[in-house]
Amino acid sequence: MNELKFGGQYRIDSVRLAEYDYGSSGMYFVTVCTQNKQCYLGDVIYTDNQWTILPSVIGQRVIEGWLQITIFHSYVHLDAFQLMPNHIHGILIIDKPAYTDWQPNRFGPQRQNLASIMRGFKSGVKSFATANQIDFTWQSRYYERVIRSDDELKRIRHYIDANPSNWYRDRDNAENLFM
Repeated sequence: MNELKFGGQYRIDSVRLAEYDYGSSGMYFVTVCTQNKQCYLGDVIYTDNQWTILPSVIGQRVIEGWLQITIFHSYVHLDAFQLMPNHIHGILIIDKPAYTDWQPNRFGPQRQNLASIMRGFKSGVKSFATANQIDFTWQSRYYERVIRSDDELKRIRHYIDANPSNWYRDRDNAENLFM
């Protein structure tokens, strides 16, 4: 159920697990979309008998920004990643073996957790776009899922890797060949 927000405006319910600590060690599957699913990030092409993405300038900055996450957050390891024309998928592994201060998910300022990692990543890409006068905007939110088993991790990795080959079936692709 929606809850009232400041000024009487309704907010969208969080998809986050209420009692989970997103700053604790764990594996996280994230999807970040561009505003209105605009295809800012590149084009899917067929080359060398496979579907792959040819990144735009901003798409290349997204890749670079993703790889820099570990520079700003030394406790993060990167796993599978896929740039698509209007979104990205990635797996982040937060590794804090000495972490003992469990804090259930809460609204408000956050640091050294999944939300702060994603906020930094998204703002870094947006800042680059603004500084270089590139038309680009992220969707305000992102999707995340706590990966709970090795089997789930394998399925998500496969989904991420197969994403370019499924692009022309994607419901958010204006060039969908099967609609």
